[in-house]
Amino acid sequence: MSRLPMTFAQRWETAVRTSGDRPFLVFEGPDRSVAQWTYREFDEVVTRMDAILAESGVTSGSPVHVVLRNCPAFIAIWLACARSGAWLVPVDPTSTARDIGRQLDRVRPAVGVCAASRADVYRAGVKESAVGQLTVIELMEIAADVAPSADADGTSRERAAAAVAPTDRLAVMFTSGTTSEPKGVVLTQHNYAHVADTMSAVVGLRPEHRWLVTLPLFHANAQYYCIAPAIAVGASVALTSTFSASQWLRQAHDLSATHASLFAAPIRMILARRPADAPAGRLQHVWFAQNLGPQHYDEFAALAGCRPRQLYGMTETVAIVCADVSDPYRHDTIGPPIQGRSVVLTDPETGADAPPGVPGELVLSGVPGADIFLEYLDDPAATGRSLVQRGDAIWFRTGDMVARVAGDGALRFVGRRDDVIKVSGENVSLTEVEATLAQAPGVLECAVLGRPDPVRDMVPVAYVVPRDQEHPPAISDLAEWSERNLAAAARPRDWHLIEALPRTSVGKVRRFKL
Repeated sequence: MSRLPMTFAQRWETAVRTSGDRPFLVFEGPDRSVAQWTYREFDEVVTRMDAILAESGVTSGSPVHVVLRNCPAFIAIWLACARSGAWLVPVDPTSTARDIGRQLDRVRPAVGVCAASRADVYRAGVKESAVGQLTVIELMEIAADVAPSADADGTSRERAAAAVAPTDRLAVMFTSGTTSEPKGVVLTQHNYAHVADTMSAVVGLRPEHRWLVTLPLFHANAQYYCIAPAIAVGASVALTSTFSASQWLRQAHDLSATHASLFAAPIRMILARRPADAPAGRLQHVWFAQNLGPQHYDEFAALAGCRPRQLYGMTETVAIVCADVSDPYRHDTIGPPIQGRSVVLTDPETGADAPPGVPGELVLSGVPGADIFLEYLDDPAATGRSLVQRGDAIWFRTGDMVARVAGDGALRFVGRRDDVIKVSGENVSLTEVEATLAQAPGVLECAVLGRPDPVRDMVPVAYVVPRDQEHPPAISDLAEWSERNLAAAARPRDWHLIEALPRTSVGKVRRFKL
């Protein structure tokens, strides 16, 4: 945890000063070409990017709307915003014109940055919005984007550093919106400095370590758990242009990664699509979020070279809340709260403490703008529902249900409030049912939803993606398998075979589309 309120800009300046000649970024482009920068070299990239943004009208307090896939320019824009006092608005690069128009209306950016290949969609979004004229910077999403221009004289045009305070806004990240309108999570300079220090300490990160970043940069996972901690200790980052399940093990090997962070869904994709000649893993630490079944957990551990470690965190919590501390790590626990975190489990309807043995909503104590997010963008009502007063402290209602593991004080992730249904009076975690069914023979992945039932209140319904579309598993075989592996209340009452699950860019299922 930060000893004094700090800014993320200071974290970067310290890294450049103390680790200037150490590697910072290794980028594998779409064509598998690899480019590398030391901390000092990338600081020059940040300086050039800051100058480009300044020429486009970006000043302290300006929003910068970024619609890019993983590329060095994304990181350079983020760090340039930290230095100048501007704030980053990173969004899904697959956003539609309608999505972009709504985002622009909400943040009113000084400049928009997009891929040249998708510029027509971005400019259509500008037309749909009410922002009027907007400067749009088009990039190729490759290493050449951050190279010195051909007419440059070899010196960087550096503007005077802005006076940046820990309380200043550094980013607004929109939630995934899988079940509702995305909320804009407001994050400060101090939030990013705090997550850098906290997450590097939790894993014992050292300068010789290297994070593999394959998940989208616009998402909190890559920023919070990988890049910010690397900057805190002078470690390095191996960045790929996109996530590829079939190439992930090769990339981890070829880019000399020691650490990685994934969700359960991408892990299952890696298991299903890895080539037979994939190199053996040499990773030392792998974070994973959401639930994995024991078979998938053990199989991935053998491939990665280490046992994955489950965590629990959200965009709003900034640093993680819990992490597995079992020896060895397990597939079924998010562990106890990490040092400095205080949580309670409450009844989501009444707010009272949840009875022993009953899953409850995880509620986290924190300081807005420091170790939890500051607020939701222009939404005091949503902020007031989520940040509540309990005694003398502010507590964040996560909306996630967890249960205590008997005997050791650790917690088990159950699912979002909407993912826990009552079947004949019995609590059933749809998230846990999904993790179990994903291990059934012939199943690639699945989603389980609740459906009203006149007798049992609610019942599970399964949507299954076959591993082989031409030879899908029989519904009768799936039903029989579930009888052997699931409690009666958790067994799906209906089965649907589908070609693919509708997902967000980080693998979360868009349940409303099912």
